[in-house]
Amino acid sequence: MSDDAAPDALPADLADVFPSLDDIADPDLREGVVDAYAVALGDTEWTGLREVPWLPDEQARLGLPDESNVDHVNEVTALATGMTDDLLARRPDLDLDRDLVVAGALLHDVSKLYEFAPGETGADAGTPYYDLLGHPHVGVYVCEAAGLPVEVSHVVLSHTSRTTVDPATLEAEVVKRADEVAAAAIRWGGVDDLRRV
Repeated sequence: MSDDAAPDALPADLADVFPSLDDIADPDLREGVVDAYAVALGDTEWTGLREVPWLPDEQARLGLPDESNVDHVNEVTALATGMTDDLLARRPDLDLDRDLVVAGALLHDVSKLYEFAPGETGADAGTPYYDLLGHPHVGVYVCEAAGLPVEVSHVVLSHTSRTTVDPATLEAEVVKRADEVAAAAIRWGGVDDLRRV
């Protein structure tokens, strides 16, 4: 990994790829999400975000070759913001930071740019980052390199069972649940009973 970001690999308007980016009211947090994707593109060989797969070995096993990480991230973000908006409508005094939910959801799988190699499919797509670290750990590096608050790193780190860190905040819990549902929706395309995945 390098400290040099490749801004020309970043889409001119990242909000075209991730429409919810514009939902982040805090300009510093929004810019931090953009910087995180610039770091990830600068460190890896990907030339575009839409090319990054969701989970190549799982996609091959389930016969779902067209699933992309961008689609998954957008689904997770939509689910997470939907839950957040509903909770805040029902519990207006709830201490739940919508900006943090959106930023965390948009970045929860940023590390997949490190975990999978361009041009590879199935089990061959995984890099040592996938095999040895897993995306929550690499995602924390990206968040820290982009100067994002530790609360965003916590959302990224705790969103998956690939770590022993459980969500300590409601924002992290919302993103974790949204990710689980979005992943189940993808897997549903390859099975007729989610207990078989």
